[in-house]
Amino acid sequence: MTIVLATSNRGKLKEFQELCSYDIKVYSDIIDEFDVEETEDTFAGNALLKADAIYKKLNNENYIVISDDSGISVPILGGEPGIYSARYAGESATDVDNIKMLIEKLNSKNITSTPAYYTCAISIVSKYGEYTLHGWMHGEVTNNPKGENGFGYDPIFIPNGYNDTIAEISNKIKSNISHRAKALNLAKPIINMLVNI
Repeated sequence: MTIVLATSNRGKLKEFQELCSYDIKVYSDIIDEFDVEETEDTFAGNALLKADAIYKKLNNENYIVISDDSGISVPILGGEPGIYSARYAGESATDVDNIKMLIEKLNSKNITSTPAYYTCAISIVSKYGEYTLHGWMHGEVTNNPKGENGFGYDPIFIPNGYNDTIAEISNKIKSNISHRAKALNLAKPIINMLVNI
């Protein structure tokens, strides 16, 4: 069985490879990239939508497709950006654009920092069925970006128990506390089972 990640995002691939000992490929190394419209209203729904679409497109029972949908939610902003995290500032927004948008929203309310949390939903699709798991990382967002590591909103997110942003924390620490790490730790036994059936 070959494990395929339902993304062409090399940052996500690197993070998954650091967290998981299996050889993982991105789907775009096997078939042409195509868009899966995220029409669901939850992280879990969108993760499963992507995994299922790519599994069907690969059309090969020897693939296990893993997809994640993740983002940051800020309760004081009504949960924004939530499932729109990757396109908060528009469809072709960069991480810098999205961070700028979130900081502008905080500044408009005179907020320098406020509680927030990352969610990661991981869906696994194979010939044996579908599974979806969740991980969370709680902390706060700040209007003062710091650090060069990570991606997404990492430069403005400080996890609970730390004074530094995720973008300042080492990958070793991040791999133990991140929402994706927590979800993947729950997914590992399922992946092991599917690989060894």
